[in-house]
Amino acid sequence: MWQSLQALIFNPRTLLFLYIFGAVFISVQLVLLGTHLFAMPEHPPMDIMNQPHYLNQYIGRRITEYNNYVIFRQSFFHLIHGRDLYTIYPAEQWDFYKYSPSFAFLMGVLAWMPDVLGLSVWNMINGLALFFAIRMLPINTKTQCLLLWFVGNELLTSFSNTQSNGLMCGLIVAAYGCLRRDKVMWATLWLVIATFIKVYGAIGFCFFLFYPGKPKFILYTLLWTVALAVLPLLVTPLHTLIWQYHNWLSLMQADASVSLGLSVTGWLNSWFGLSSGYGWVTFTGIVLFLLPLLRVRLYTDEVFKLLVLASMLVWVIIFNHKAESPTYIIAVTGVGIWYFVRPYTAWRTALLALVFVFTSLSSTDFCPAYVKNHFIKPYRIKAVPCILVWCVVTTELLLLKRGTGKDVITCPDHKHTL
Repeated sequence: MWQSLQALIFNPRTLLFLYIFGAVFISVQLVLLGTHLFAMPEHPPMDIMNQPHYLNQYIGRRITEYNNYVIFRQSFFHLIHGRDLYTIYPAEQWDFYKYSPSFAFLMGVLAWMPDVLGLSVWNMINGLALFFAIRMLPINTKTQCLLLWFVGNELLTSFSNTQSNGLMCGLIVAAYGCLRRDKVMWATLWLVIATFIKVYGAIGFCFFLFYPGKPKFILYTLLWTVALAVLPLLVTPLHTLIWQYHNWLSLMQADASVSLGLSVTGWLNSWFGLSSGYGWVTFTGIVLFLLPLLRVRLYTDEVFKLLVLASMLVWVIIFNHKAESPTYIIAVTGVGIWYFVRPYTAWRTALLALVFVFTSLSSTDFCPAYVKNHFIKPYRIKAVPCILVWCVVTTELLLLKRGTGKDVITCPDHKHTL
């Protein structure tokens, strides 16, 4: 009986089915919930929307339970009709569109579908991107399944918010997997797409340091960047596209100065009352992230590279002033990679448990509403375990000795099937 259960639990097909089922189930549920009347937030969002002349335009409006997807879908129609992508449309959606014109163009594949179908496909894209990316990691199948189980709850949170974070995480991890297989063309495509979705996807270009064939890497990166940048010209004239890019830059600049998020800066603000001068925090984070990359002799060590990947995925969230709960699928994946490629110890397992309880479960109904509203949210508790893990990962990167990998690490020509 136990062996049969293990065979089911550690079967990638089981995880694939659950990821697809979760994406579709949550999507259908969100559509069936319909709309709700906009209520002026008691604590306005700490971003560019925190402006009375914006908020007041939503009074009396109805908003869907899958607003982020609506923003993505409508961006395609705004693009093809030459309308400003980067302003608010109170009659259609809550909040600004903050992605590139190229992403708006690509959403045209889904924009014509009924919402129940388009949203289901969108969430499946996010889930499948992460699933197949993790399946590319150079760890054995059982460990891959353990990692997929560990990140599953956080992925459901991302599904519920209909954001692009599962896709972002999958693209970065898949780029790592492709580079290991010398598939530079695909690796650079995934990284360029990630960057055109959210600018912080560019952190994946750090993989450039680890692999030979750097001229080819640069050439493909330039090729894909130009191709993605001009792709919207298929539906919009050049002068309009330039205008859209200018508006995007202006929105990003305005939005960058008014948010702390579930980040190191947000944690310092809520715990210690620090309210300004965060430049030193970002600078320190950049230095600590880059410091292990000075260990050039370890660039061929698989564990070192996996730990850099883990550090990258956690760092890009905890030092992101816009980090919010659904983005933590990226950080939690980084935590999982760190844990499953390091020796099992009680203190590492305890840290993993802290991440699961206070990062993954804290934003779900498993956490009592009172605790969530008076403890978890005000004190940025969701971010704290990931901050602790990132400090550990950075320390281990600085102290790691060559050839200290676990037996879960597989050879470079590792292959798998579903």
